[in-house]
Amino acid sequence: MLRRFTLSILLITLVFASGTARAADVIKLTYANFPPAATFPCVQMERWAKEVEKRTNGRVKVQTFPGGTLLNAKNMAEGVTSGIADIGNFAMSYQPGRFPVSEAVDLPFGFTSSKVASLVLYDLIEKYKPKEFAKVKVLTVFTCPPTNLMTKAPVKGLADLKGMELRVAGTSAEVAKRLGAVPVAMPQSETPEAIQKGIVKGMVSSLEILQDLKFASYTPYATIANLPVVSFAVVMNKAKWDSLPADVKKALDGLSREQAAWTGDYADRHVQESLAWSKKNYQHQVFTLPVDDQKKVNQLLAPMVDDYVKKAGAQGLNGKQIVADVLALKKKYEAPAAKPAKKKK
Repeated sequence: MLRRFTLSILLITLVFASGTARAADVIKLTYANFPPAATFPCVQMERWAKEVEKRTNGRVKVQTFPGGTLLNAKNMAEGVTSGIADIGNFAMSYQPGRFPVSEAVDLPFGFTSSKVASLVLYDLIEKYKPKEFAKVKVLTVFTCPPTNLMTKAPVKGLADLKGMELRVAGTSAEVAKRLGAVPVAMPQSETPEAIQKGIVKGMVSSLEILQDLKFASYTPYATIANLPVVSFAVVMNKAKWDSLPADVKKALDGLSREQAAWTGDYADRHVQESLAWSKKNYQHQVFTLPVDDQKKVNQLLAPMVDDYVKKAGAQGLNGKQIVADVLALKKKYEAPAAKPAKKKK
């Protein structure tokens, strides 16, 4: 009986130890994001977390924190670098001058697609491997859809924009100013009340927020002007990355470009869904700038590219070449797919 009792204790110990070892083998990561959960940066976060768990056969579990619940937009980069979160997502243009290579994609190049802009950004970062990301591991990058105008009163031409107060963020401030509007910087969360009180008459942003944040109820009009995109990066704490097993690193790297393309494609589709939803629920109206006004927009914003080249040069970068690379990549990804050759009879 003593022998049986001892054997039972040994088996229980082995089972418990085995379970503990399996639990210890699970790698837990925290992922912070600043926009609300319904927005596309957080939708892509949840998709990434699920894909990572699937591709590592459950070895990696990702706990997500949307809506600034762990880190907000301003302290995201520092929070990841210091290890408050293992992973974080932030917009580069929210910190002007800190991410000079990435900022090139946020210039007024007339992107009409988030997918194209996201792939351009991805390839640009892959080529330059800029020192602006030296303290972190870049997991993926993407952009929002082209920003446009959402307003309380209709904007059918540039003349309607003159003197209009618009909520802006990042490079949108310079864009609004050059187009004759009055830029007002404020958090997106404060914008609905500011619109209702007349502090601002609208905003510059991508159009999916008409549905995601219910801006269709505050801004009944949108005007398509294909203004600049906003670039985002998803980065990991460098020490945490270095601690990962080689096969896990391989899985995360293998998801990087795919995630950029997936996010861009999702964002583009969701803009169309949001416009349809806004029209159905709020009789929302969409205008497109006249051809001559769109040309004028391009002319008014063109000096921003020259300014960028000078600023990049002051930081020891070849801004002219970076711009040329962005334009070449844009042309590459916007080109229609080659038609299959006709079979000879």
